[in-house]
Formats: sequence, C-alpha cells, structure tokens
Amino acid sequence: MDGSNIVRPRLVVIGNGMAGMRTVEDILAIAPGYFDITVFGGEPQPNYDRIMLSPLLAGGKSFADIVLNDYDWYKSNNIRLIAGEHVDWIDRKQRVVRGAKGSEVPYDMLLLATGSNPFVLPIPGADKAGVLTFRTVADVEDMLAVVRQGTRAVVIGGGLLGLEAAHGLNLRGADVTVIHLMPTLMERQLDPSAAHLLEFALSKRGMTILTATETAAFEGDERVSAVRLKDGTAIPADLVVMAVGIRPNAGLARAVGIECNRGVLVDDWMRTSDPAIFAIGECVEHNGQVFGLVAPIWEMAKVAARAMTNAPGAGFTPVASVTRLKVSGVDMVSAGAFMGDATTDDIVLRDAARGIYKRLVLRENRIVGMVCIGDARDAAWHFQLMKDEADIEAFRDSLIFGPVGDGPADPDAAVLAMPDNAEICGCNGVCKGKIVASIGEFGLATIEDVRAKTKASSSCGSCTGLVEALLRTTLGESYAPAAVKPMCKCTDLPHDEVRRRIVGGALKSIAAVMQALEWHTPDGCASCRPALNYYLICAWPGEYVDDQQSRFVNERMHANIQKDGTYSVVPRMWGGLTSSRELRAIADVVDKYSIPEVKITGGQRIDMLGVKREDLTAVWRDLNAAGLVSGHAYGKALRTVKTCVGSEWCRFGTQNSTAMGVALERMSWGSWSPHKFKMAVSGCPRNCAEATIKDFGVIATEAGWDLLVGGNGGIKLRGTDLLCKVTTDAEVIEYCAAFMQVYREEARYLERTAPWIERVGIDYVRQRVVEDHDGRRALAARFHHAQTFAQFDPWAQQSTGPEPAQYSHVAELV
Repeated sequence: MDGSNIVRPRLVVIGNGMAGMRTVEDILAIAPGYFDITVFGGEPQPNYDRIMLSPLLAGGKSFADIVLNDYDWYKSNNIRLIAGEHVDWIDRKQRVVRGAKGSEVPYDMLLLATGSNPFVLPIPGADKAGVLTFRTVADVEDMLAVVRQGTRAVVIGGGLLGLEAAHGLNLRGADVTVIHLMPTLMERQLDPSAAHLLEFALSKRGMTILTATETAAFEGDERVSAVRLKDGTAIPADLVVMAVGIRPNAGLARAVGIECNRGVLVDDWMRTSDPAIFAIGECVEHNGQVFGLVAPIWEMAKVAARAMTNAPGAGFTPVASVTRLKVSGVDMVSAGAFMGDATTDDIVLRDAARGIYKRLVLRENRIVGMVCIGDARDAAWHFQLMKDEADIEAFRDSLIFGPVGDGPADPDAAVLAMPDNAEICGCNGVCKGKIVASIGEFGLATIEDVRAKTKASSSCGSCTGLVEALLRTTLGESYAPAAVKPMCKCTDLPHDEVRRRIVGGALKSIAAVMQALEWHTPDGCASCRPALNYYLICAWPGEYVDDQQSRFVNERMHANIQKDGTYSVVPRMWGGLTSSRELRAIADVVDKYSIPEVKITGGQRIDMLGVKREDLTAVWRDLNAAGLVSGHAYGKALRTVKTCVGSEWCRFGTQNSTAMGVALERMSWGSWSPHKFKMAVSGCPRNCAEATIKDFGVIATEAGWDLLVGGNGGIKLRGTDLLCKVTTDAEVIEYCAAFMQVYREEARYLERTAPWIERVGIDYVRQRVVEDHDGRRALAARFHHAQTFAQFDPWAQQSTGPEPAQYSHVAELV
C-alpha cells in the first residue's frame, strides 16, 4: 500500500511566525506525513525571521534575505498556508477554526502560536499618524515610508527592541533620540557598568540617549510633530517608534474559554486546559513564567512536536540560557544572575578605552551570572562553566581571560575547550557537537553550508565567530574561508558591502557612512575617502555633493602633477578631431605661459607639459575661450575615445567610425567611474584605432558594429571579450551606456574593467547588458540621469571661481 488513502489527523496552526513553524519543522523531522497541516498567518508574508527586522530596517537585508520558509517549502511539505487572515474564533465543541475572511478549517489537534503584541503607552496622542510600533514587516515598511536623511525620529524604549529600531533608523540617516524610563539602557540584560559603555558607544554613533526620562504626550495635529516629556521638554519628531515591551497575545484563547493568566497556561508538554489544543512561544505562560527569547521557545517546539506525535521525550524544563545580542555593532552577552547580590562576589575586567567590559558573578567558586560587552569571544566557555556548575577555584586567577594558558592566546582555544553539548547558537539551540558532526557527515565547508544544514548563525549572527572557529578546528588546513578584504584599515567591511549599505541605508554623505558603518577612524584615510566619495557620487547623482577634499591631488587640481611639481594640461578633442582655431589657441597658450613641451598623446590629444601651478586657471580660461574643455586626463573617469577616419575617408572603412567616436564621447564625457575608462572605434576589422585593448571597443563591420569590453593595454595586457554584435548606431550608444553603468555601480574603486570582468565573468556582464533587455534600458537610463549632473567643465568652473584647492588634511592623497 502506498498510504495515499490513509486519513491523517488534521493539525491547524494559528500563527505563521518563528515559534509555530519551528514546531512544524520538528514535527516533520520526527514524523513526516503524520498530520494534514493547515497554517493561519495574520501577516500576508511567508514565515520570516523577526530577529532580522533591524537589518531589514537598516537596509542591510532585503525581505527575501530574512524569509525562513518560502512558499515552495509549504508546497513541498503539503502544508496549506492561509496567509493574511487572522483567526477570530475557535469552536472548541465542533473543533473548527474560523478566519476573519470566512475561512473555516476543522481540526483534530490545534496549536496556538499567536506570539505577543507590542505594548502601546496609554498617553495622549498615541493614535496619531507617525506613531508606530516595531514588531512586523509592515511596521518596517511604515517607517521606511517616512524616514529620510535628517528625519527626526524618537524611539521610546531603551531595551533591545528599541535600540534595534534606533540603530536601523540611524543607519537610514535619521536624527535619532532614544527615551528610556529606567536609569540605564537594557537593564534586563546589562548591569549599569555595561549599560554605560553601551550608551557611550551609541552616542558616538550620533544618537541622543535620554535615560530616567518619562514621556507625557505626543503632540501634533493629525500627525505627530513632537514628543513632550514629563518635565515639559518638547522633542521635535517626524516619526515616533514605541518599543516599551510586549505582552502575550492570549486574547483569542481567553475569549474561547482556555485557561489564561498573563499568557495561555500550558503544562510541561505545552498542552493547554483543552487536551486537543497546544500552545507555544511568546503567547504562553509556564509555571508562572513567560518567555521572549528564542532559545527556550525552540525547546518548547521540540517538546510540543514530540507530545503531538506521541514520540517519547521529557517535558519542558526551562534551563539557563545565554542572551547574545549585537546592538549597533556592539557585541553583548549576559546570562544568569548577572546583577549579583549579597551572597556573590565579582571578577571584573574593564577597558573603557576599547569599549570592553566583562563581569563574572561567582557564588562559592561557581559562576552564577555573567555579562560582557565589546568582546564576547570567551562568553561561550564561561557560560558552559556556569551551566555545568564547575568549580573554578583552581583557575580563578585567569578565569576572566578565557581558556588560555601561558604564552600567546589562541583565538580558537575557547571553542576547542568546549564540550560537545555546549550551546553555540542560542537563537536556534544548536550545540557544538551537532555542528562538528554535520561538518564531517555532510562535507560542510563554509558558514553558508553550516547555516543551511544546522541553522547555526542563521538568525542574529552573533555566533558566527564561534561557527567559523569550529570550521577551522574541524577542517584544519583544508578550511578555506572566503577571502573578504576590508576596504582599508579604517573598516572591517569590503568594498561591495560598503556600496550595498550606502544604497540600502540611504547614506548620502561620507560622515553618514562612517557613522553608520562604524568606521574605526573618524576622518578615514587616503584609501577609503576617495572610494567613499566615488560610491556616493554613483549612488546619489544630483543629491550628493562631491567632496573635493576626498579626491586625489590630480583630480583636485584638474591636471596631472609631474615629477618636478609642474602640471600637465590636456584639452578634450572629441573623437580625436581638432580644428585650426583650437590648434591656434593651444599654440597661443604655449607661447603665452612658456610651456616647455607639447606632445601628441596615445589617445589622439595634445598634452601641454610643464604648466606652473599659478598659471593653471589662466591656461584653462584661455583654452575655454576657444571652446576647449578638460579632457579629464587626470581623473578616474572617461579619458578619451580614439578613432580612425573610417568610411568618410578610408577606402577600407565600412562605417563612419569618427562620427561614432564623437557621439560616444559626447554621450559619456564627465562620467566618474571606479578607474580610468578608455574607448576606441575602428572603421573596419583592420582595427587601426586599437579597439581590442580598450575598456569599451567598437569595430565596424559590413553588418553593423562589434562591441568589445574589458581590454587593457597597460602593464598587464588583456584583449577584449566580445560583448555582442549590433546593427544600428543607437544600439551602440545604448549598450555602451548600460555597460558603463553596470561597471560604475558594481566594480570596486580603482578596479579597471579588465580585472572586474575577470572577477565577475563575461557571461555575467552579457546577462546584465545583452540578455536582460529591460535591465539594459534601466542601466542606460540611470547612466543618462547621472550625466545630467556630471557634464560640466571643471576648467570653466575653476577659472571663474576660486583657486584650485590646496592639499587637504588627508595629505597623502597623491
């Protein structure tokens, strides 16, 4: 028998959140096919990671990144998902669940996973537009509809949820004030010393923190405009986020007669007062305790799954759990009786200059509580000692420094010393032994592999370092971590991540980037400032104001500095064409300012070498008078478009290459890019313009044009790759603009097109520029939009304005 006619018991789950779906996952693992499952979800989305709402708000993740189980998962597991419909009644006698939109689903067994509701302060104005909570994706979407650079945001509540909201809004460029009723932040997780360090760290990131402060009202007409405090102070606000706590969502259970107190009352097997109904997560109360952290809720899920499928196993017993947090980039861990009392003593390590604080609370030479901030590398080891109630008297003197002996500290020593049952990922309840066994059994080699197979490090990410240590110690020399090189010494983030966060976080100034991304040095350095300046120009054309002091000296002076301190001036000659008027103007300038040398460049232009700095503005002014503009020979920008004479003069020419070169140069001049950018157009396959060693090359054929990309004639010679063949002049322009834009948006600063294409692959470039027709047009449109703000002549601007800027405080930008 194939079992297809077997009638399975019907399980209905009310709540499509993390707790309910974790229970379903455990049921599927224990007894696949045991139930016919229907899930009601009040939100219209599939199951997502609520812990990741802060990165979603900050722009560090998209919604797709935080989905835990997508629609295909429900389908592949034969689960009926009724999304976007709240349940408003349970007929316990008939065993039927009724949804607010008319759905009726019978059940044999029911699981309540209704979570919690955010607490809303009962004060005047709480119902005004712009006063929001922070609990769902919809809340994040409401915030994003309001927040812009400079938006005045007030967050009520200095607990974990409030600080996550404040951090996300801060990264979006908002001017954030946090109001907290208690004397210190996160008083449930941190002692006063750790809380003060956290407050200092958040203040350095530009947030205003007001503790021991009480909110009286929200002012404004229909929309909030200010928060008034009990002392009469009014804080201007365009947006208010209330994050002052949560309450178990037990209203439905209470309405249908299930026994409740603060939450839905459950026994050790998560069964309610109705034997057919179980409950789990933030909505429940067990032995007088309610729960808001994921670690005990995951244990509930295992217990409930076993009980509902009649599998053997012990009931739910809350055990000591560690709270691992990361707020605004600051690592924090707390566990147990971290506040201490008259029966305990402390071991404390404090390094305020580095933002590090560790406190171990001891009773009779056993750890009973712990808190640390800024450095959580040894927290797992300390927590395991606490769980094991280990006697630490023999190594008490070195306990605070972690599991290291004499000599240099081994960064993997802590994880090596941990037993297999030591918890690595508190969010998902994954122990060391499971991770190590999975690495060996499934051949896991990367963090992503471990996340996919075990869920460790897949939620808040604070245990990523421990998982990496397990990979290193388990795989040994065969471990090959992904090479992610930071931009510079000022940050731990690579170029690609910085670019992504600039766009996702709507960061529109260098100061905003350095604040939001927690730069190690307040002013940056000669490596990161030019890169950030370019990334911001590319991301926000017309909005970001170019910071000349963050440019290399040649770009600040609009001329190439030479080894004797003089400058090289190169006017633009469109497609290599010139005229007698332009030549006379150049000759006159050479004579007038005693310029010692004039040279024809490889890009078909004239270079005037040896111009004195004090003569630059006058030279530019005289050249402008003849219609000559800067050739950007000094810039990370379009340099030149080299052409041959083509079909207009050459007997072998098949297309008008000169006209095409001029059109390309007129279209693209002034565009800043990650590195210098050169083009060439040849009128026939003889390729006199050397198009096959240019960043973008065009070769005329009888049928139209061959488009080539990624060439380099420099130290490392690289021939171009064929991008595609086109037939019309308009297509050449469109494909060129699209190619330049995808290079501008995705290459790293100081990366030429040749190494960029070698890194991403020509197939990827073809897919973006050739195969994706709508994407190509969008890229070209973004390029042309940026050009409306880029095509001005810096020589004309400088010759009529102030003198060229002197060296900035980042004096090594040469």
